[in-house]
Amino acid sequence: MVIDNEKGSVKIADEVVSVIAGLAASEVSGVAGMSGGIAGGISEILGRKNLSKGVKVQINEKDAVIDVYLIVNYGVRIPEVAWKVQENVKKAVENMTGLNVSEVNIHIQGINFEQTPKEQPK
Repeated sequence: MVIDNEKGSVKIADEVVSVIAGLAASEVSGVAGMSGGIAGGISEILGRKNLSKGVKVQINEKDAVIDVYLIVNYGVRIPEVAWKVQENVKKAVENMTGLNVSEVNIHIQGINFEQTPKEQPK
């Protein structure tokens, strides 16, 4: 994305928008992690180092369409988590880049079942 003004131009790489969106999505309670999307498969949960891997960004003139691939925790209300992720991603990207985010599409790729530690026999 290129922003032109009287002093010159600013170029924002798609990767930067992906990282912003991934960080904003991971901050929402109920999100267990980011998935690599269709290509990465459900089994691949990515850590904070690879936040951009769970996000696909398409940028036009001044609009952005963002797809976020998530793994959510078991027991959460998925529609509520998805709504919060949409709001958080839209707000973060618009505030940091000046882009108009026209869509934030959420793709739930899996459920994280927390493993409880096995009780030790006495």
